[in-house]
Amino acid sequence: MNKFIRLAGAIALIAFSLASAAQEASWPTKPVRLLIPSTPGGGTDYIGRTLSTKLADSGWTVVPENRPGAAGTLGLSETVRARPDGYDLVVGQTANVSLAPWLMKLTFDPAKDLTPIALAVEAPMVLLVNDASPYKSWADFSKAAKANPDKPMSFATSGTGSVAHVAGVVVQDASGFKLQHVPYKGSTPAIADLMGGHVDLAGTSVASALPLLQGGKVRALAVTSLKRSAALPNVPALSELGYPNFNMVEWYGVFAPASIPAATADRINAEINKVLQRADVKAAILAQGQEPKSESRASFAAMVKSDSLRSRDVIAKAGIKLE
Repeated sequence: MNKFIRLAGAIALIAFSLASAAQEASWPTKPVRLLIPSTPGGGTDYIGRTLSTKLADSGWTVVPENRPGAAGTLGLSETVRARPDGYDLVVGQTANVSLAPWLMKLTFDPAKDLTPIALAVEAPMVLLVNDASPYKSWADFSKAAKANPDKPMSFATSGTGSVAHVAGVVVQDASGFKLQHVPYKGSTPAIADLMGGHVDLAGTSVASALPLLQGGKVRALAVTSLKRSAALPNVPALSELGYPNFNMVEWYGVFAPASIPAATADRINAEINKVLQRADVKAAILAQGQEPKSESRASFAAMVKSDSLRSRDVIAKAGIKLE
């Protein structure tokens, strides 16, 4: 009897494994939902909708849905609770995956409850001054900041705990001067006050700064990516200016619930990478001031882990807390 029970159990297990393998091989058999944890418009929405549209060329139906709220973590939490079958995905980025866990209480752990599937783009930060500013270069700004240690230069960003804020903390630690952080509710009011002469320096994404740079209303001193931004080839990277290997960018990628079948995850990764390698997609992303990035799942996962741990250390050392 025991032998019969064991044999029946083994047969059932084999049948289940074969059924699961067949299901994975035929995936997708229905529309895939891609949650975008932001309001329509902006970088996150642009990436999510671009991927959704272009993946249709593979014969897939990908339905983008905006899920703003909770500093971009609402969409992540909904994905965590979804079935790990590949039909529920979410756009994750530096702000909600790497920074949020160290700045706010979450009901989930992105490192354990989400699976990194594919990196999509990196968005460099750019350090700006008013076009009428006396600082013509980063060297000018740095020299002035060091000359007046009792009067820190003011540094505007889109908010406390933003990528630009964290980048500014790393910059000042490596520079030997202090910056007085001035948080705003978004990059638009921060840049408006920069142009009005109310702050000395501002940090924002290249995408947000491009129209103002092209209009001559602000001046770029440096970008925070490892290499120069393709959209701003004449603006030096901080790595060229005495900050070796400096690289603080906002990245965007696709995540799935934990325990998604490896074969399904690999297939999604491969199709997203195909999309990112298309000439029309590359050109469109570059025009937004972002950089398309194709990575293996393992490479993306390693990058996410490293970025999250670095964010933890910077936030803890600087004592950054959400207001």
